[in-house]
Amino acid sequence: MNALLERLSIGAQQLLEVIPAMLIAILILVAGYFVARTIEKWVDATLKRLDFNKVAEAGGLREAVDRTGARMDPEHAVGKLLFWLMMLIVILLASAALGLESINEMFGIMISFIPTLISAIVIVILGMIVGEFVRGVIVASAGGVEGVPTLAKFAKAAVVVIAIFMALQQRGV
Repeated sequence: MNALLERLSIGAQQLLEVIPAMLIAILILVAGYFVARTIEKWVDATLKRLDFNKVAEAGGLREAVDRTGARMDPEHAVGKLLFWLMMLIVILLASAALGLESINEMFGIMISFIPTLISAIVIVILGMIVGEFVRGVIVASAGGVEGVPTLAKFAKAAVVVIAIFMALQQRGV
């Protein structure tokens, strides 16, 4: 019976040690949520005043957002993106308050992955653009010679494949 009371006492003591950190983490999450929502609403209102949807439509961003299947306009998409970036920071702060360093390390690894991913995507897109340019140059320079369109498609494919390998190398694969 003594051992049971001792274990219950140790368990209660450990619980009392965790409760302040839990309360701080909950406070950080709630406050961060409201701050992120406020920033999202402010960004939406600012972009609406700047008529961002017309600018996005002229730049082709509206079409890209529509292709994703999202049912929101570009100004709200930017607001949502900023909201979730803020919430990521809030989650990191809350996990640090709880002493969960492994979550911070995981998010750090994920965040360090983003720049190389973006550069790899840019490399592939530029490879596709350059490949299309090469295809156009070959077709234009060869005129009506038989087999040139096929050769031009192979040249474009070669440029795109090289760009994909460059992107994979950028990612460290």
